[in-house]
Amino acid sequence: MTPPTVAVVGGGQLARMMAGPATALGLHLRVLVEAPGASAAQAVADAPVGAASDVGAVLALVEGADVLTFEHEHVPTPVLEAVAARGVPVHPGAAALLHAQDKSVMRRRLTDLGVPCPRWSPVGDLGDLERFRAVDGGRAVVKTTRGGYDGKGVRVVGAGPLPDDVLAWCAAAADGTGPALLAEELVPFRRELAVLVARTPSGRCAVWPVVESVQRDGVCAEVVAPAPDLHPQTAAQAERIALTVAEGLDVTGVLAVELFEVPGPDGGAPRVLVNELAMRPHNSGHWTIDGAVTSQFEQHLRAVLDLPLGDVAPVARWTVMVNLLGSALDDPTDALGDVLGADPGVKVHLYGKAVRPGRKLGHVNVSGDDLEDVRARARAAVARLRGESTVSNETTESTDDGGTR
Repeated sequence: MTPPTVAVVGGGQLARMMAGPATALGLHLRVLVEAPGASAAQAVADAPVGAASDVGAVLALVEGADVLTFEHEHVPTPVLEAVAARGVPVHPGAAALLHAQDKSVMRRRLTDLGVPCPRWSPVGDLGDLERFRAVDGGRAVVKTTRGGYDGKGVRVVGAGPLPDDVLAWCAAAADGTGPALLAEELVPFRRELAVLVARTPSGRCAVWPVVESVQRDGVCAEVVAPAPDLHPQTAAQAERIALTVAEGLDVTGVLAVELFEVPGPDGGAPRVLVNELAMRPHNSGHWTIDGAVTSQFEQHLRAVLDLPLGDVAPVARWTVMVNLLGSALDDPTDALGDVLGADPGVKVHLYGKAVRPGRKLGHVNVSGDDLEDVRARARAAVARLRGESTVSNETTESTDDGGTR
């Protein structure tokens, strides 16, 4: 027997976290990694080295594969078209992936679909930006349409002179030496939410519960699943939007829709606006590894192979995911004994990355019935992995679920 082969472009932690589900399902995972020691290369045996922009490397990757998918969106369209011309299915396809690669294309299409978004406009030069700013008292969010992630390529500007980097962006956009720009209104949101949906090529869909995402310096720091105190109408709107986007853009695999929760009209239920899209497993879905019947990584593999989708129900009332962003330790695994000994209910996921300030090195999931307890335990575990000398919310009393309080 020859098991199905899933080829993945990108050697980061998202590809690494596909390895366990692929093994469980009896699939063969082949990952194109950027370097021999990349995060995914430490967990996947079949990990050739190559660049996502190298058509030869990608064509070699898909030789004998049943499908090509991704752990990031930075794959040029001609490369994807070359793979499709070889007869290998590409999920999500190039036409869909373009909406995650280019924010301007995404905004236009979502507007056409009637999906609620912040007020926005393309910016071709400084004059375009100043006209956009004038509507909201000089405030705006300026984004490069391509290449930004985790707060990079995004700048919030207020009234008054523009910062030098935004002026440089505008000049480069105007003379064609830099990426195109997009301006969006600075949304007065209550909090950020996210909803993940998986969709198969044959159109089957499954939506996980809406979660709250806490950002720090443009990077996801914590996720609470499900989002606390979420109005049922708001949750329903978020889920409808996710399905509308998945179907309207013909997305296959996992789609993450990042949202702003804003006040509803006349004091009614809050509503949501779409902030960003990601067509792959996403940081806001890491809680599903331990907190849902089917994780986003298993579901993504099922979806791109057009297999029946798994149950997305939570396995606990609450799951909190906290990211490990940097560490004072040379290697966070040095703290594993302390973390696991202090709280046996903690689930630790480390990515095998070298420590750098602010770098995503791993995450922790904790599930339970008491949200504040679960949140405190997750934060305490990450504090230990960061090598912090004082850990708040010290826990000593054993609980029935195997954790400590």
